[in-house]
Amino acid sequence: MTNDRKIGVAIDFSEESKKALKWAVDNLLEKEDTLFVIHVNPSEENESRSLLWSNTGSPLIPLTELRDPDVLQNYGIKFDPEVLGVLDYISKQKEVTVVGKIYWGDARDKLCEAVGALNLDCLVMGSRGLGSFKR
Repeated sequence: MTNDRKIGVAIDFSEESKKALKWAVDNLLEKEDTLFVIHVNPSEENESRSLLWSNTGSPLIPLTELRDPDVLQNYGIKFDPEVLGVLDYISKQKEVTVVGKIYWGDARDKLCEAVGALNLDCLVMGSRGLGSFKR
């Protein structure tokens, strides 16, 4: 039996989002699942790219390209060895397919759009240190 579940994890590289990723690895991901690492950049960071992919987000980015600091820089993302280490681990040890997806705009709206566009079974995210009343 194949799982082929689609699990999304929202990553902004904060400690809370890293904890959410680790929680998903420990409690949710299973062999043959697909993990979508979703990052949302504010629109103003790279206006031409945000206009190009404002509706659909970036193309899916395979893990091999997520490891490349130059590719990440092209998308406006800082290289984070801790996150990449976790992604490498789950790819090899848990046999999970890992892909990235970058959106530009308001994180609340884009994460909701990602659930439908990627047909996710689940989306995991941290609280960014906000209490339940501010989320």
